[in-house]
Amino acid sequence: MKFRLIYPRWEKLEGQTTFNLPPHGPVVFAASLPDYVDVKFTDENVEPVSFDEEADFIGISMMLSTQVKRGWEIADTFRKKGKKVLFGGISTMLHAEETMLHADAVFLGEAEGRMEEVFSDFNNNSLKKLYNYMYRFPDIASIGPARRDILNNKLYNHKGVQMVDLFHASRGCKFSCYPCAVTYLGGRGFRPRPVEKAIEELETIENNRLFIVDNSLAQSTKWEMELFEAMIPLKKKWISHTIEDDPKVLDLAAKAGAWYVYQAVFDTSDYIKERIKRYHDFGIGVEGTVLLGLDNQTEDDIRHLIDFLLEIDLDLAEFTVLTPFPKTKVYDDLIRQGRIFDYDWNHYNAGKVVYQPKNMSPERLQELYNYAWESFYRDEPQSQKMFKLFSKVMLREMNDNTFRPRQRELTDYSFGKKISRTL
Repeated sequence: MKFRLIYPRWEKLEGQTTFNLPPHGPVVFAASLPDYVDVKFTDENVEPVSFDEEADFIGISMMLSTQVKRGWEIADTFRKKGKKVLFGGISTMLHAEETMLHADAVFLGEAEGRMEEVFSDFNNNSLKKLYNYMYRFPDIASIGPARRDILNNKLYNHKGVQMVDLFHASRGCKFSCYPCAVTYLGGRGFRPRPVEKAIEELETIENNRLFIVDNSLAQSTKWEMELFEAMIPLKKKWISHTIEDDPKVLDLAAKAGAWYVYQAVFDTSDYIKERIKRYHDFGIGVEGTVLLGLDNQTEDDIRHLIDFLLEIDLDLAEFTVLTPFPKTKVYDDLIRQGRIFDYDWNHYNAGKVVYQPKNMSPERLQELYNYAWESFYRDEPQSQKMFKLFSKVMLREMNDNTFRPRQRELTDYSFGKKISRTL
């Protein structure tokens, strides 16, 4: 059977450095398909979708709310041609009711062990409208390596520089952060993969540069340290969300190849300043993630926070405005309070104000969001700061003989000419 899997494009935020990473959801999903399925993958962010290509069954995988309208358009086009369309992925779960209007089947939940049923139903012309496996989680130990063979890796680079590949070592999250949908999607429980299974997958990944996409690695000290210990011989260089703020953990993370982390900067406390310093003490870079528009923030608070960022030696900063994604507590609260005024899902990109803030106008919050980006990157553009981080990782790769450059990297960075000028 020929199965066509499509990842819809979305509009990138204006003014930010644009690059595309190989998507994670589709390659994990592809690993769950029955052996008789011949899957071909198209990421519309890097190549166009062909509507005339031969396929028996169409799958659309959506991660972001900003993908759903385009996903619906793709599905409508294929269905007019007589093709059956299956939807899955995170934003399918967040927008299931609307998505069902454009689908022959919608799959909710984690796919491992469930696709045999879906494809058997397709073959028997008995496809169900809804396959709901929410909170019926597969055995985490049964999750094997993702199907990265479906990717065209030549399409994932930025100005000739090899980008990161994506990998997950756990699912679920024991935290329940106010703007986040993870509790709805994966339950409020931490489900770590056995360390040996995670390492088994890491050993299959040719790319030396990784983004570990787990919601937080700081959920089990024992597991976290065992994972980092086991990763050391692989000599990977990786990015992740929060690592536990403990010198023993940070030391192991650095030895395991921690390149930089995403750290939420939610106030101007000494705690934040000291935490970022500790990361740097272990040679780990920091990208501060800064959320603007919470009800406890005034205009002065936001300005003070932006000034604070310039004092604490962040390597990068990423600013977002509070966005009420469906199935989150913030969405429920703002709906109840009648404060959401924009339901165009293309605008739910964390860069556009779609609700009435408590302490300022929507227009003013939008201005402050733009001001934050401009202020932080005024003296050194985002692209230059990114270049510094990539220069550091390339030096580390050269030192441990894992540097495998693309041609452009070899040309630009041979003998460390540009690297040494930047560090």
